[in-house]
Formats: sequence, structure tokens, C-alpha cells
Amino acid sequence: EEVYSLAMTFKEAMDKCRPRENGALQIFGTDLDHDAIDKARQGLYSSAIAADVSDERLKRFFIKEEHGYRMSKEIREMVIFAPQNIIMDAPFTKLDILCCRNLLIYLTAEIQKKLIPLFHYSLKPGGILFLGSSETIGNSTGLFTPLNAKSRLFRRLEAGSSPRAVEFPSSFTSGLAVGSEPRPSPKATASFQSMADQLILQRYAPASVIANDSGDILYISGRTGNYLEPAAGKANWNLFAMLREGLHYELSAAFQKALRQKAPVALHGLTVRSGGVEQGVDVTVQRLYEDGPLQGLVMIVFTPVAAGTREAARPAKAQSRSARPAELEHELLQVRAEARTIHEEMQTAQEEFRSTNEELQSTNEELQSTNEELMTSKEEMQSLNEELQTVNAELQSKVDELSRVSNDMKNLLDSTEIATLFLDNDLNVRRFTPHATKIIKLIPTDVGRPVTDLVSDLRYAALPADAQKVLRSQFSIEKAIRAQDGRWFTVRIMPYRTLDDRIDGVVITFSDITVSKTLEATLRARHSCPRKENPVRPRRPDRRTKRAKP
Repeated sequence: EEVYSLAMTFKEAMDKCRPRENGALQIFGTDLDHDAIDKARQGLYSSAIAADVSDERLKRFFIKEEHGYRMSKEIREMVIFAPQNIIMDAPFTKLDILCCRNLLIYLTAEIQKKLIPLFHYSLKPGGILFLGSSETIGNSTGLFTPLNAKSRLFRRLEAGSSPRAVEFPSSFTSGLAVGSEPRPSPKATASFQSMADQLILQRYAPASVIANDSGDILYISGRTGNYLEPAAGKANWNLFAMLREGLHYELSAAFQKALRQKAPVALHGLTVRSGGVEQGVDVTVQRLYEDGPLQGLVMIVFTPVAAGTREAARPAKAQSRSARPAELEHELLQVRAEARTIHEEMQTAQEEFRSTNEELQSTNEELQSTNEELMTSKEEMQSLNEELQTVNAELQSKVDELSRVSNDMKNLLDSTEIATLFLDNDLNVRRFTPHATKIIKLIPTDVGRPVTDLVSDLRYAALPADAQKVLRSQFSIEKAIRAQDGRWFTVRIMPYRTLDDRIDGVVITFSDITVSKTLEATLRARHSCPRKENPVRPRRPDRRTKRAKP
């Protein structure tokens, strides 16, 4: 409906131009739905449009039919309907006006940002973009300027010195908002048990964090301020950047160890300094193997140690001071082993980075080659589009010429007032004149029906046989045939010859000769009556007396 409405509006505006320019109007109507395209091509409206369309437009642009109103040929020839998916198919180019109303609102913002530059590419310099009442050009103010903001009309601007790259539909990803999966909504209220568990965990559970295998914190539970402190500068939520003094070395080693084993790693009697005050803390590091979203993450739990516990532990520590050098030596060996492992991992990572870099370079070269191919394809498509436009113009010219010839032929046949019936090589009805319906019961839907199925007023059962004989012999047949109502017709059957002298059916004409037949019968009747001879009257005796001569 929108396409036909635009065509009627433009036609009315073009007719008001004085003097009329020799311009042609071509509208391309596209849609994703093939059934909608087929229905639009029929151009058939229901009778209900009479309530919304003025009588003037109904008479000018529509043809009244039994089941509604059909769009006139004048408007229908201005429109070409074709299926198109704007986020997948190649765009039209060199358009004067592009109308895309109430479609962008169903697409994601990402797809909309890609389509606006594509619309700019499709329009001619100074072309018009027509959007829906709830749609805008977004941030593409460098591509279009508003003509009428209320009506959502925008004029195409020339791109600047560094025009943005246009992404063609082949690079688009599916972005229909209406097709996205709905997110599950949370429950309105939690159960009493869940609320109680949450309260107990928040108030009495030890401070803990959950991080990924790189140490990036994903979740914090409880008060961790005594153990973690945001680092100065740019925000960094990495665990090792936030650890307070006294925890960094031990916790780093325990974290790496926990990644390599399933059992939790426990650290006891650590001392952390917070605000100039030392306090004891036990740390447990464990990798999570439960199925679900927590699988593979690491949990770190901080358990504070009471002062009495630390005082009781001091004598034991004093007794073990003699073993301290051995422990330090063991830790040093462990640190060296870990450093060696880290060095090997770094070398492996460097090799992987080098291999990845080579793959990226190869991919970049392939992308450049693909880009060149796409540019070549784009130029070929532009050339093909121009050729199609030229062919379309030629076909339109031929259609106009055929339309004129058809109109001339129709007016010629109507002016002769001779009933004429055209049959194809299979003796099926191809065309007939209005006067033929007075002799043979013909309706528009009879086109394509065999001549043997037609009901005629003529006493001419041999009509199909004579038509077949003319097709075989290529000689005309002419007969005088009487109708059921007493009328007489001269039936002439001739071969239908094309311009290249090819037989493509037969032409049957019916000429009314009732008057001449009536006159002929009258004359024949007069000549056939015997002439009555004049009777010889007996001669009466002459009463006069012949005087004798003296």
C-alpha cells in the first residue's frame, strides 16, 4: 500500500508541473516476505478502501472489479516489486529517494549504525531519506541533514575528506531485536530459608573473594578491607595488585599451587599490616571444580586469628627458630623452581604469541585480498546495475510501444463493428471483440478455453472442424450461416499469419448479412410465382348495323 500511495502522490505532483518534463518515475518496492511481494504485484484492494480514498482518486487510479478495486495500469507500470533482505542482499544505487519507514525500530542499534551509511551510499548526491516517525539517523549527522524533522525527511550530504567505510550486507550479523531470546526474569521473592542463609553469610561468614585463573576478582563476600586495598592509579581489580603488606608473596605462591592441584592450599599464622597495625590471618586457597558457572574459578578465604591464639603460638615459634634457616632454604629452592617454571611458561607463551602473530598476519593478508575482491565485485555490480538500468529502459520503451500497438488494434477492431474471434494453434480462445459476444456466449474468463466448449447462436456445428481444416490447408473458408433467431452471418475463417509469415492460429469474422438475405429471399419469391395469362374474352356481336351502301 505504501508503494502505491507514493506512486499516486508523485504522479499527482508530476502532473502539476508546468511545463511537464520528460521524466520517468520508477519505484522499487522490496520486502523480505515473498508472499507479500506476490500479493503486492496483484494490486487488488478490497472494496473497503472507498471509505478512505476520495472519489477523484478512485476514478483516476483504480479500476472497479467484482471483488474490489485494482490499481490502474498507469500506476502499476511505475512500480517494480522484488524480494530483498537489506541486512543480507546487495543494495540499490543511484536512488533519488529512499523510503525505509518503521523498519529500523525492529533492528538492534549495531545494525542501525551500519544501515545508515549504507543508505547514504545508495542515494544520489542530494538524495532524500524518508524514515518512520519513531526513527532517526542517530550519530550519522555528517551523512544527512534534516529537511523536515517532524516528517523524518533527511537530505544526503557529501562525505568529508575521510569518509567512513561502508559495510555491505555480507558483513552484517543477525541483529533483529524481535528474534532475541528473552532473558529469564528473577523470582519476585525468595524463600525464608534463602533469606536466612544470606543474612548469616553476610554477618558471620569469613571474608572471601572469587577470582579467575589470572587473579581478576569476580565476586567479593564479607569485609575484605583488612586484606585488600585498591591500588593507586587506574582502577585495577586484580587480586595481587590489591593485597596488603604481608600477604603478597605467600598468597601468590599458594594461588599458583592451588591451580595445579585439587586439594585446597592453607596458609596459617600470616601477619598482615593494615593502618600501621598488625593482625594475624589464616588464608585458604581452593580451585572450584563444581559444575556450573563457578567451575574453574578460585576461591580465597581470609580467616582472622584472635590475639590469644597468636600469643599462644609465640613459644612454639621460639622453639622452632633453630629450624628457620632450613625452612628459608627450602622456600628459596621452591621460589627458584617456581621462577624456572614461570620462565618456561613465558617462553612457551612467547612462542604461542609469535605463532599467533604470524597467523594474524596471514589472516590480514587474506582479508586484504578479500577486500580487493569485494571492491572488484562492487565495481562489477555497479556496472551490472547500470546495464540492468539500460536494459530496463529499453524494455520499458518496448512495453510502451506494444501498449500503443495494442491500443491501436483494439480501437481499429472496435471501429469496424465486426465480430472477430482469435484462436491459437490448439483452437483455444486467444482474444475476441465486444461484438463477438452477441453471437457467441463469451466472457473474459473464456480466454484460453477450447472453441468446442463455447455456446453459439449459430447453426454451425462444423466450426471447429473448418477451423482445423484452415490450419492444415492455410486457405480461407467462407460460409453463410443462419442463427437460431433467424439472423444470417457470413463466417470467414482465415489463417493468423505473423510478421515472419508463420501460422499462429486462425481468425474468424462474423458479418451480419441478414438484410441482404431477406432482400434476396423476397426477390426470389417474386421470381418464383407463375404469371397469370390474360383471358380471351369472347367477342360480342356488334350491335351496330352495318349500313349497306346505296
